[in-house]
Amino acid sequence: MPDFATPPISPFAIRFDAEAATLSPEGPTLERRMSDLEGLFADHDAWQAAVADGDPVVYRVQSSPVPEADRELPQSITTIERGTTAGECWMTKGHQHPNHQGEIYLALHGTGGLLMFDGDRVEWLDMTPGTIGYIPPGWAHRSVNVGDEPYSFLAVYPGGAGHDYGWVLEHGMGNRIHRTGDGFALRPYSA
Repeated sequence: MPDFATPPISPFAIRFDAEAATLSPEGPTLERRMSDLEGLFADHDAWQAAVADGDPVVYRVQSSPVPEADRELPQSITTIERGTTAGECWMTKGHQHPNHQGEIYLALHGTGGLLMFDGDRVEWLDMTPGTIGYIPPGWAHRSVNVGDEPYSFLAVYPGGAGHDYGWVLEHGMGNRIHRTGDGFALRPYSA
């Protein structure tokens, strides 16, 4: 048996209910409100108005009990509510992994997208139920709800990869996603 600095957890079963978009047993649940997304929407005044007008929940992340530790493989289900702020679709904060590692997202419900940025190139993946989006090492990534109902996805990621949310605030994501009359459009990040 190999030696580990931190022993892995013991084997156990996780019940994945795709219809209800839940994991059992449950680990921590994170709720992100509009006030948690400061600096991410292009229209700061519209963001401030949304915070003042009830500070709505933009998304929730329900994790399994698998820890975010080296050599572990945590899972979580994120549900992004439907909404826009000055036309910009609601989204996750987005992050890059300081310890560059790959990750997968499996779309469960609704219509969303996976926006990725490596500092130079932008990639967009349409995410509908059953689609697996692969995020290569070194790509910042953000999920966006572009549909008319909540968008949920399962994420599986290396526990020791870490989350750098500041990278997105400093470098942007290359594009912003705006609702249009017939769907959505990718627009330059600076616009």
